[in-house]
Amino acid sequence: MALAAASLVAPGAAGAAEGAATGAAAHPGGSPAWALKPTGTEARFRGLAAVSRSTAWAAGSRGTVLRTADGGAHWRDVSPPGAAGQEFRDVEAFDGRRAVVLAIGEGEASRLYRTTDGGKTWTESFRNPDPRAFYDCMTFFDRRHGLALSDPVDGKYRILSTADGGRSWKVLPDEGMPAAQTGESAFAASGQCLVSAGPRDVWLATGGAARGRVLHSADRGLTWTATDAPIPAGDPARGVFGLAFRDRTHGLAVGGDYRAGEPSPRAAAVTRDGGRTWRPSARPVPAYRSGVAWLPYSRTTALAVGPTGTDLTTDAGRSWRTVDGGSYDTVDCAPDLGCWAAGEKGRVARLER
Repeated sequence: MALAAASLVAPGAAGAAEGAATGAAAHPGGSPAWALKPTGTEARFRGLAAVSRSTAWAAGSRGTVLRTADGGAHWRDVSPPGAAGQEFRDVEAFDGRRAVVLAIGEGEASRLYRTTDGGKTWTESFRNPDPRAFYDCMTFFDRRHGLALSDPVDGKYRILSTADGGRSWKVLPDEGMPAAQTGESAFAASGQCLVSAGPRDVWLATGGAARGRVLHSADRGLTWTATDAPIPAGDPARGVFGLAFRDRTHGLAVGGDYRAGEPSPRAAAVTRDGGRTWRPSARPVPAYRSGVAWLPYSRTTALAVGPTGTDLTTDAGRSWRTVDGGSYDTVDCAPDLGCWAAGEKGRVARLER
C-alpha cells in the first residue's frame, strides 16, 4: 500500500528535527544520538541499507538512489537512468557495489533494478505485468536468495522469489498462503514490511483490515501461518508497519496510525517464539513508528523511528523511551555497529555515541 508523503509529516516535526543530533556524541545520560549527514537532495528516503559505518545506500522519491562510502561525508547520486518518475521504497545491498532497489506502484510501476558496480549501471530485472499487483518491500536471506511482497491478488498476498541475487524473479505458488482479510495490505513505509532472519525464515506485516497481523514462513515463502498482532488496525491507515528479528525467534513489531496528529496506542509488540504469539509492549512507543532495528550483537537493545522521533529499548522491546525528536522513516544497522536512519527532505543520519 502506498503512503502519501505529506500525510506522514507531523506539523513542526521537520523544523524541530533540524536542531536534533547534528553531530553531538550523545544526549545527556549517555543515550545514542543521530548525526545528520547532508545529502543535498529533498527526496524522501524510505529505503535504506546499512552496509557498514562507512557505506550505506538510500532509496526514495523521484527515483533517487544515493550511496556513501565515507560515512556520509559525501553522497553519490547513483539513481537508475530514466527512473525520475518512480517511487523507490526499499533497497537491499550486499556491499558497496551490489544492490537491488524496489519501485512501488500498481501494475508496471512496480519494478526491481539491480547493480553490481556501485550504481554506475543498473539492470531492470523485473517489471510487474499484473495490474492487480502492487509490490511493497523485499528481503534477502543471503546474497542469492530473496523475496518481494505484493499486496493481495485474488485474496492472497503475492510473493516474488529470486535465487540468483535479483537477476531474475518468479512468482511463487500461493497454495500455502492464508487468505487475506478484507481491506488488508502491507505498508510501503520503510522497507520493513517483509523481513528475514537466517537462511529460511521470513515474516510479513499487515494492516488496513479489522486486525493487524504478522505472517511467518519457515520455508522461504512457500507456506505461511498468520497470527494476530496486538497493534491496533481497523482502518486503512493503521496496523503493523515495520518488523525486526534478531534471530528466528526474537522479534519486534511497530506501527500505529500514520496520519499526523492521530493517536497510536499500543504501537509496539514483541515475540519470543518466532511470531507464533505477540505481546504488546508494557511501555510502547509513544506515537506512530514505521521502522525498527536491533543493534548488532545485542539481545536487548533496539531502535524505532517515525516522523515524530526515535525511541530506544534496552529490555528487548518491553519498554521504550524517546531519545531524539527528529523525523525519520526507516532505520538499519550493519554488523560493525554502523546504524543509519533516513526520512523526509533528504534526511540521512548515522548513530553516534
